[in-house]
Amino acid sequence: MSTFDIPETMSAWVLGDPDELMLVEKPVPRPGPAEVLVRVDAVAICATDLEIVRHGVPASVDGELPFKKSFTPGHEYMGTIVALGPTVDEVAVGDRIAVEAHGGCGRCERCRQGMYTSCLNYGANFGEYDKGHRANGFTTDGGFAEYAVNHVNTLVRVPDSMSDEVAALISTAGTAMYGLDVLGGLVAGESLAVIGAGPVGLLGVALGKALGASPVILVDIVGERLEIGIRLGADHVVDAGREPAVEAVRRISGGQGVNFAFECSGSPSAVDDAIKMVKRGGRVCLSAFSSGPSLVDVGRIVADNIYLFGIRGEGQSAMRRAAALMGQNKVDASLIHTHTFPLQDLPTGLRYVAEKIDRAIKVVLTTH
Repeated sequence: MSTFDIPETMSAWVLGDPDELMLVEKPVPRPGPAEVLVRVDAVAICATDLEIVRHGVPASVDGELPFKKSFTPGHEYMGTIVALGPTVDEVAVGDRIAVEAHGGCGRCERCRQGMYTSCLNYGANFGEYDKGHRANGFTTDGGFAEYAVNHVNTLVRVPDSMSDEVAALISTAGTAMYGLDVLGGLVAGESLAVIGAGPVGLLGVALGKALGASPVILVDIVGERLEIGIRLGADHVVDAGREPAVEAVRRISGGQGVNFAFECSGSPSAVDDAIKMVKRGGRVCLSAFSSGPSLVDVGRIVADNIYLFGIRGEGQSAMRRAAALMGQNKVDASLIHTHTFPLQDLPTGLRYVAEKIDRAIKVVLTTH
């Protein structure tokens, strides 16, 4: 059995005021019952991290915004298990794992349904309100640190053949998989339009193709991202800056529209576009936090019996299914990994993501 020397303290980024991150020394956390201590080997930067650092939401610590609470953000990480808490026998020290950010509370109606990303006790993990909820990088300390504690039910095994950097993207793939799950899961032979060639959208293309969707249509305004989409399996791409996206998708799909639309851009206008892309009885999934309110044609939703879903994160154990497809080389997530920096360069990594410097898509930080 592997053994690791565990220090008393670790380097960790904490959130001060809005847009203020500080690299500090914090005590290495200790795992409790049903928990493990993870040595963070790689952590990816998500657009949601930018929102948390700047605005606080959707993070919440002690029922308040996470500023000046010694809170460590970062939720898309993988690493090595270096210590086990009491009762843990599902994994072993030395195992390589990726983590689901959301552990939920395990006791509410939604958690028992597998919808732990919609936990009814979200953020209830302090004082007299402590119902055991955990969401690392949102309501509990996350992965922009050398070590983190995770509940055993959030662990996803990483194949030995997979690099740390790619394994850190399993969480992103899990979100895309969750979107396909709520659209119907059995997407083989069904037409799929993906709107937005960000990390989730691009992996949505790859996963949809791996699961047999046909045709898979990717919509974006950035040519380089559309080219990556083709490499990931898109049958058709639509440059929405050059032609009306709805008309193009309906033309490609034979005039009636597609069966499924997966909206990953966060553009307020894209929601109504997605509704107009699907055929009667079609399904639309929204996965991105919108930058503003959306005006949609409710009449069309009702008249055409269109189903509209929203997802939060990587629920229903979708990460495990995404990891399986990645491990079988049916999804090449390395195509969206563009930059790697050491953990101490987190501010640089955030800037690359925010400003899309050097065509950055997915930026990963490593600890060693």
